[in-house]
Amino acid sequence: MAYVEKLYQTNFIEYASYVIKDRAIPHIDDGMKPVQRRILHALFDMDDGKFHKVANVVGHVMQYHPHGDASIYSALVVLANKEYFIDRQGNFGNILTGDEASAARYIECRVTPFAKEILYHPEITEYEAAYDGRKMEPVVFPAKIPVVLVQGSEGIAVGMSTRILPHNIDEVLEALTAELEGRGYRLYPDFPGGGLADVSDYQEGMGKVLVRARLDTSDPKRIVIREIPYGTTTESIISSIEGAAKKGKVKIASITDYTTEDVEIEIRLPRNVYTQDVVDALFAFTDCEVSISVNLLVIQGEKPVPMTIPEVIKYHAVHLVDVLTAELELEQKKLNDRLHARTLERIFIEERIYKSIEEMKTQEDVHQAVIDGFEPFKNQIRRKVSEEDVERLLQIPIRRISRYDMEKNKKEVREINDRLKKVKEYLSDTNTYAVDYLNDLRKRYTAHAERRTKITSFERVDFREVVERDLELRYDEKNGYIGYGVSGGKVLFRVSPYDRVLVIRKSGAYSVFDVPEKLFVDRGMLYCSLAEKDELSKKVLSVLYKDKSNIAFIKRTVIDKFIIGRGYSLVPEGVTVLDFTERASGMEIYLKYKKKPRMRVVEESFDLEDFLVKGLQAAGVRVSGKEITSGRFKRKTQNGNNGKGAKNNKKSGNGRKRSS
Repeated sequence: MAYVEKLYQTNFIEYASYVIKDRAIPHIDDGMKPVQRRILHALFDMDDGKFHKVANVVGHVMQYHPHGDASIYSALVVLANKEYFIDRQGNFGNILTGDEASAARYIECRVTPFAKEILYHPEITEYEAAYDGRKMEPVVFPAKIPVVLVQGSEGIAVGMSTRILPHNIDEVLEALTAELEGRGYRLYPDFPGGGLADVSDYQEGMGKVLVRARLDTSDPKRIVIREIPYGTTTESIISSIEGAAKKGKVKIASITDYTTEDVEIEIRLPRNVYTQDVVDALFAFTDCEVSISVNLLVIQGEKPVPMTIPEVIKYHAVHLVDVLTAELELEQKKLNDRLHARTLERIFIEERIYKSIEEMKTQEDVHQAVIDGFEPFKNQIRRKVSEEDVERLLQIPIRRISRYDMEKNKKEVREINDRLKKVKEYLSDTNTYAVDYLNDLRKRYTAHAERRTKITSFERVDFREVVERDLELRYDEKNGYIGYGVSGGKVLFRVSPYDRVLVIRKSGAYSVFDVPEKLFVDRGMLYCSLAEKDELSKKVLSVLYKDKSNIAFIKRTVIDKFIIGRGYSLVPEGVTVLDFTERASGMEIYLKYKKKPRMRVVEESFDLEDFLVKGLQAAGVRVSGKEITSGRFKRKTQNGNNGKGAKNNKKSGNGRKRSS
C-alpha cells in the first residue's frame, strides 16, 4: 500500500502535471501548445523564403519534440489549416469535407510574414534547453495578439480539458484596441465554415454556443446546405441525414454532395413533402444543428487557469504594451550603439587618430594610442571608448578610410537621432503606441478578414415536437399489455417513439416509461396519459380507496417528480382502490354505507374540491368515519349535493377546506 501511495504521489502527479502543462493546454502568452511552438520555432530556424518539404520540417522539429513524428505531422497540418502562421503548398486536406492531407513527403510549407510580425523576436524571447540538452527552444513566443482567441484550441489533459472557439481576427484586434482605449466591446466566435450561431449562452467563453448550418430553402422541393456548423464536415452531415432518414425521422428522396471549395449539399424531397416540413427535423435529428460547450482553460505562469474572454483581452492588452516596450528599448539600445559607432568612426578618420598607431610596436600600445587619441573629443562621445570599439575601428580597411564620405556619415547620424527621438516619444506613451500599432496591423493584415458566421438567435428544436405522432398506443385489457405493437385492444391515443407514458394500475401503483412496443402493466389499468412534465404538473389526480376497516379515504395529488422506469404508489400498502379521476372540479365523492341498526343515512355525497391537494408522500384524508360497502366519483348534480348529506359538505376536518 505504501508503494502504491508513493507511486501515485510521485509518478502520477508528475505525469498529470506534464500532460497538462507540456502537451494538452495552450499557454495564454502565445496561444500555443508545446508541439505547435516547436513547429513554428523550427520553421523560423529553417526560413529562407522558400517552401520546405513537410517531412523535412517534421525531422527538424524532432530535435525539440520527444514524442515522435506522427504527432508533429498532424499538429502541423492542423496549424497550417488555420491559415495564420503557416503558408501551404500541396494537399493539406479539407476542413469542410474531412478529407485527409497527403503524406508529409508530398506537401510543403513555410512560415508566413504575419507569423514573423506577431511571434518572432529572438532577442526578447526566453529560451530553455530542449529535452536532450543539445538545442534551445522558446519557453513562449512574445506574441503581440491573443492567438488563443484567434485560432482557438482543444485539448484533453488529466482531470481537465479545454475548448476555446476561434474568433474573427479583426474583431479580436478591435477588442484589444477598445480595451487599451477604455471602450466597451463584444467578442463572439467566428467559424471557418460559416453557419449561424446563437451566443445567448456563451457566458464570455465559459458557456455554450448553438450552431446551425445555413440552409437555402428558396425551392419548396429542394434544400441546399451552403454552410456547415463548426466541428462537423460534409461527410458527417450527410451521414447524419442518411441515418435519420433510415429511422424515419427525416423524409428525403435523395442527397447529393457537390462540395468543392464551397459547401453545397443538395437534398431532394419526396412527393407531397415540402421544405417547411423538413427544416425543423433536420435541425432536431441531424448534425445541421450542434451545441458546443466551451471551457476557456489556459496555462498562465506555471499552472492551468480558467479565464473569460474579457480577462484574456485585458491580459493581452497589458502583454502587448510590455512586448512593444521591450522592442522599443531594444531598438533604442541598438540605435545608441550605432550612433556611438558612427561618432567614433567619424572622429577616428576625420581627426586622423589612425596616424598615431603607426609607430606603436605592441597591441597594447596600439589600443592605448587609439583611446588616448579620443581624449580631446570626449564631449562628443556618449560613453566610454571600450576595447571592442577600438578593435572595430582597427578593422576598418584603408580603402574605406581613403574614400570616407563625411556627408553620408552626417546623414546617417541625423537619421539615427530622428529615430531615437521618435522611439523616446513612443516610450513616453506606450499605450498610444500600442493602439497605433494595432491599427496599422489591421490595415496590413486583416483588411479582408470578414466575419463568416452570422450571429443570430434561435430556439433549439425539441425533437419530441418535430417527430410525428403516427403510432397507435393500444391497451389489451384482457391480457394486460400496452404498447404500439399490441394487435388487439382499444386505441388510447397516438404517440411517437419519443413520448413517455404514465400508467396507474388498479393497485394504485404507478410508473412512467418510454412508449413501449409491448409491455405488461395490469389487467385492470386505472389511468394512462402522456407523461409530459409541464402537463402533469398542472393535472390534479384523485384516488378513492378504503382500508381494511372499510373506511373511505381520498388522496388528491400532482405527479411532478419521477424517474423513468421506477415504480411508485399513490396509496398505502394493503388498501383497496375504489375509483380514480383526473377531473379537478365538478366532481363529488359518492359513498354507500354498511347498514346498521338505527342508521338513518345509508348513502352520502361529498364535494371533491373540499379536500386539499397534497404532496405525493402525504397520506390520504378520511372522507367519513362510517364503514362503506362501495364508493365512487360522479359528476355533481344541478344542486351540487343530490339532496343527501348536505350538512356534511359544510364540515371542516382533517385535510378539508373550511367553508364560510
